[in-house]
Amino acid sequence: MNGIETAPDRDAWRNGFEARVLDGYRAAGCSEPLARALLERAVRGIEDWTVATDGTGWIAVEVTQDNGATVGRIHDLTVPRGREWAERWCAERGAQRVEVRLTGGPGAFADYPVRGQNRMRAVVERPELPAGLTVRRLTEEEYPGWYAREEAGYVVDIVRAGALTPEQAKAKSDEDFARHLPQGYRTPGHAFYAMEVGGEVVGTGWVNHGFLPGVTFGFSLEVYEEHRGRGYGRSAMAVGAWATRQGGDEAMMLNVFGGNEVAMRLYDSTGFTVLDEYRSIDL
Repeated sequence: MNGIETAPDRDAWRNGFEARVLDGYRAAGCSEPLARALLERAVRGIEDWTVATDGTGWIAVEVTQDNGATVGRIHDLTVPRGREWAERWCAERGAQRVEVRLTGGPGAFADYPVRGQNRMRAVVERPELPAGLTVRRLTEEEYPGWYAREEAGYVVDIVRAGALTPEQAKAKSDEDFARHLPQGYRTPGHAFYAMEVGGEVVGTGWVNHGFLPGVTFGFSLEVYEEHRGRGYGRSAMAVGAWATRQGGDEAMMLNVFGGNEVAMRLYDSTGFTVLDEYRSIDL
């Protein structure tokens, strides 16, 4: 497109951008402290972004390395029909794919496949566990087997989302687990659960209390494959709510990868709304 140039005044853009991001999280039901914490995450590395304008709107882009790939990111787009310019800018700098993070709907990126969503729901003060379900802490002896199973499943989820190769997914998995669980079973703020029915383990849970202000993050609420189709998925969501209150938080957040339609339907039916979502296309 013609008429788009690097912006001489980033401050005017940044003030408006941050206000729009905050408004998006407030509209999704976030408390003010949570909305501001999410904004802080959204603007990490903002000084490295390139900001351009056509005099009526803004485009903010960057190209970076992610899991061994050169990736373009469109952080902001308010220029009418400016997507083509942003994609070309990324491609000219060697990007192999372009990613966006969105709040409030896909907008100009409806044709970009969904790669992941962050979802959240408030938790009632005294959530009850389903009848017949027992929850206990995972033992330290059970942790290595749980870890191996979780990591393998995580790699499968990443590949199914469609953005990374199996090799890139394994590298991302190794990096993410090392970052989130630096002390393994004894990492502060993390709790691991086994869900049992009739003395048999039917699934596990992994949560991080205080992940954000008032929020427990559910890294995993997993029903074992051989026990699926019996309603235990909803039971796992109830365990997540119960664990959230056990940790003193008021809301639970979780992530779902693109392509996992079963999980998305479950989260829809149990009241988890979309905070933001990540979409991408290959160039």
